[in-house]
Formats: sequence, structure tokens, C-alpha cells
Amino acid sequence: MDTPDKPILRTLAGESVWPPPMWLMRQAGRYLPEYREVRAQAGDFIALCTNPELAAEVTLQPLRRYGFDAAILFSDILMVPWAMGQPLRFAEGEGPLLEPVRDAASIGALRVTGVAERAAPIFETVARVRALLDVQHQRSALIGFAGSPWTVACYMVEGRGGGEFAQARRLAYSDPALFGRLIRSLTDATAEYLLGQVEAGAEVLMLFDSWAGLLPPAQFRRWVIEPTAELVRRLRKRLPAGFPIIGFPRLAGPLLVEYAQRTGVQAVGLDTAMDPRWAAANLPPNLALQGNLDPQALVSGGPALEAEARALLAALRGRPFIFNLGHGIVPPTPPEHVAALVRLVRTG
Repeated sequence: MDTPDKPILRTLAGESVWPPPMWLMRQAGRYLPEYREVRAQAGDFIALCTNPELAAEVTLQPLRRYGFDAAILFSDILMVPWAMGQPLRFAEGEGPLLEPVRDAASIGALRVTGVAERAAPIFETVARVRALLDVQHQRSALIGFAGSPWTVACYMVEGRGGGEFAQARRLAYSDPALFGRLIRSLTDATAEYLLGQVEAGAEVLMLFDSWAGLLPPAQFRRWVIEPTAELVRRLRKRLPAGFPIIGFPRLAGPLLVEYAQRTGVQAVGLDTAMDPRWAAANLPPNLALQGNLDPQALVSGGPALEAEARALLAALRGRPFIFNLGHGIVPPTPPEHVAALVRLVRTG
């Protein structure tokens, strides 16, 4: 794959770029006053995600402020089940609420065909952002994303976020055939959703498996590694050779090595709990690593933030590395702390 002079694309191709490129998970969000203004204008959250003009605006806001090396599409991992026909709403103070799917009838009612058509406004957002990046931020890449099948299935079965997704985990144990049917449908829908983003202009794809760490090893292999590997295989059949995919199985621990080997991703995200020195020693040297500053260190700022950031830079210097957080920016984060972090990373 051709890699234009975009530091993240060079890194994902296996080059050690220094200072490392950086972006931050949830870099467009409630900690920014300009985001809060647009969010109020949009009304509800789904309306914001499906309004190409407003979604493109909030996608680009952090690049204007901080000059990050990537924009990530402003959307949500639950837009795939929404596009499959599962009722979804976001309640203030409660987060996402879905009508649970826990039996053959409700899972069978989900639509895989037509996902791309329903997601068309999201693809238009991607196209708008890419066009603006090509003019205004030519060294910044555009990341498209989706939730990995396991994590999205957790929400779909549970009907909400939070907790430890006991209903989803029980279903995976008690009726693996039925749960596997849900996972296969999600894999089909997610592949179409991601390919639509690439066709619209995304240059990188990221797979978020935020709840991978809930599973013991055998279940992790069955419901995290195998579906992700199948999804990547499907994407590879239709993507340009070498198209970069980042996998983020949060709290995978030592299973991150097996995940990297078996899924075929070019990069893995490191969560906050992962020792970056261990990751550097145990993961292939040409595999890009992304992470993993604690979001609470970013909230704290000052000497603590500087010490944590410098330790991370030192641990991963000399290999392909993208500076990021170990999870998303949290709303109390002062924007000036983000600016201070950007200045520190830019000096290497």
C-alpha cells in the first residue's frame, strides 16, 4: 500500500517514526467546549452521528486545536446494531439503551442486508472529513472504526452498557450456537460497514473490543480472537494490500500476543493496564503499538502527566509506535492539559 507522507501511515507500515505520531481516543468529545455547542445544536446523540455536516465538524475540532496526526470518525460502535434494525436510544445519564436480543426470534429479526444503505449518512461524514483533511490537514490520516463482534454483542444482549455484561456471557456459555449466530451476523454487518467507510475515504480502520478482558482464555479465543480474525480476513479480500487495521482488545493481558499473531492486524492498542516494556519485548518488532497513557494522568496534568508520558516514550522508542491513551479521554479533562501533552510528545 502506498504510504503518503502521513506519520501514522508510515508507522502502521512498520517504520519507527520519531517523534511518534499521536492521536487520542475520544479526542472529539465533551471535554471540548466547541463540541458541547454542536452537541446541543444536534439534539440527540444519534441525530449528531447521522448528520454529516455536524459529525464532520466535531471530527475535525481536535485537529484544529491540537494538530493531531489522525482524525477518527465521530460516531459510535452501536451504529452497527442500529443499522441492523435493533432499536437504540441514548438516555442522558444512562448511556445507550437497546431492546435486548436474547433468543432466536430477536436475533433472526436483525437485518444484515441494507446496513450500508442505512449507514449512508455516516459514510457521507467520512467523505466530507477526508475532503477537508486533504486540503487543511494533509499530514493527518482518517481513521474509520467499528466495534468488534464480541463487544457489540455484549450491548445487544444486555440492552445497555455498564456492569460486567452477565447476560451476554451467560448466553455465550449456555447456548453457544445461538450466540455464534449473533456473532456471525455482526461480523457480516461490520464488514460491510467498514468497507463503506474505506470506500468513502478512511485510510485506517480500528476495531474496538472494549470488553474483551471480561472473558477467560478459552472464551477469549472463541469470541474475541476467532471473530476478529474472520472479520479481518473478509476485509482483506476487498481492501488494498497492506491496508492498515488496528485491533484494540482491551485488558487482553498476555493474550494480546496470540491476538496479534492470529488476527492479522498491523497494530494493537495497549490498554492502561498493559506494561509497555512487556509489550515491546513480547510483540513482533514490526507490529505497531498504540497507547497507553492513563486518561486520569491527563486529567491531573503537571509533573505527573509529564513523568508518565516520558516513561511511555522511553519504553517504546525505536519501534513503530503511535502515542495515545489506554482508553478514551474523560469529560473532566482540561483542554490545556491536552495541549501540554501534545507539546511534550512533539519534542520526543
